[in-house]
Amino acid sequence: MDGRRTRPRRLLGRREFLAAGAVAAAAAASAGSDRPRRILLRSSWQTVNIGDIAHTPGLLAILERRLPGVEVTLWPSRIDDGVEDLLRRRFPRLSIAVGRAALDAAFAECDMLLHGSGPSLVAERDVARWCEQTGKPFGLYGITLPRTGSTSTSPTSDEVLRQTVSLLDRAKFVYFRDSVSLGLARDLGCTCPVMGFGPDGAFGTDLRDDASATAFLAAHRLEEGRFLCCIPRLRYTPYWEIPGSTKPFDPVKHARNEALKEHDHAPLRDAITAVVRETGLSVLVCPEDRTQMAVGRALLVDPLPPDVRSRVVWREHYWLPDEALSVYVRSAGLFGNEMHSPIMCIGNGVPALVCRWAEQTSKGIMWRDIGLGEWLFDFDDEADVRRLPAAVLAVARDPVAARRTAAAARAEVEQRVDEAMRVVMQALEQKA
Repeated sequence: MDGRRTRPRRLLGRREFLAAGAVAAAAAASAGSDRPRRILLRSSWQTVNIGDIAHTPGLLAILERRLPGVEVTLWPSRIDDGVEDLLRRRFPRLSIAVGRAALDAAFAECDMLLHGSGPSLVAERDVARWCEQTGKPFGLYGITLPRTGSTSTSPTSDEVLRQTVSLLDRAKFVYFRDSVSLGLARDLGCTCPVMGFGPDGAFGTDLRDDASATAFLAAHRLEEGRFLCCIPRLRYTPYWEIPGSTKPFDPVKHARNEALKEHDHAPLRDAITAVVRETGLSVLVCPEDRTQMAVGRALLVDPLPPDVRSRVVWREHYWLPDEALSVYVRSAGLFGNEMHSPIMCIGNGVPALVCRWAEQTSKGIMWRDIGLGEWLFDFDDEADVRRLPAAVLAVARDPVAARRTAAAARAEVEQRVDEAMRVVMQALEQKA
């Protein structure tokens, strides 16, 4: 990667208008029929990470806006720790299929299964079950097809990938959240009739907890527009450190984390130092998952020089995406080693820079796919590591230009979403 910005692909205004009109017309036809179309959304993989939480409300908001009149039932894996309340506040009419009877009813009543965004075909067995039991259509939106990733230290074999692809072949549509995954599916011979790039569902997240965000900023003397957010991350999430977790300690992943933790966080500290000393802005070090409060304190905050540390706020408690997003939209931008907080930022017009590495799968490539190549940093490439501090400083110094860049990327995402939702509605109308 050379760090140059890939300009967003733009369609003519008339074409955009016709695409949006087709979605609205199909949705209106559904709303006006005797029986509304019904989608069973398979999503909500875990609650220890605000990114995994955000997949669901993001895609629900996209469906709500683009396909009015279509009823959605959520088939979740985990909606504990306040997430169910979060979803019901934002989507009061949402049906949630929990328990055998509710799921059986959803299988009978829903016209199509939609697998939401994730690091892979997360619910592969559930999709196969839907096919076998119902014979009804299904599609996938915003997934990665991984060669390797944060849950494994070994590459996925071609045999396993081809088994996944054999199920994708039966889908009405598959939208991958990065071009590398799309290319891999094609290389493996996937024959699904509609395949394309579909940005992660979390781009649609519009949750808010303004009261909590305002109180937090006031308590820590963070002024709106006068601070940046920074998120740490180790190469592998140490799930075994989360209280109550049943995940066993993994010595291989721990060793990899220890070997590269300084390498992966020193550039963030350099960026923080440059921002504080050269612009007068503050920095908020905050988490995306439950392990990152401690990581941020140890690797970002404590090693800072005293004059810099005095302008840095450490968030010591985990939060849900509604409060997090309410803070992000009041910031001047975000940078760090995570993916989904940047996704939520760009989806709301907030500048966001992404640092990535091979262990995170190819999902980070979506930044290049939406025209943000200059804000994507491969930390396995030392040239990219070196250019991060200057890029963060540029955002801090020229927030107007940074907002324009974020807005262009957001427009690209919106266009891609419109195209994908037209296909979803067409698949619903076909029903088989």
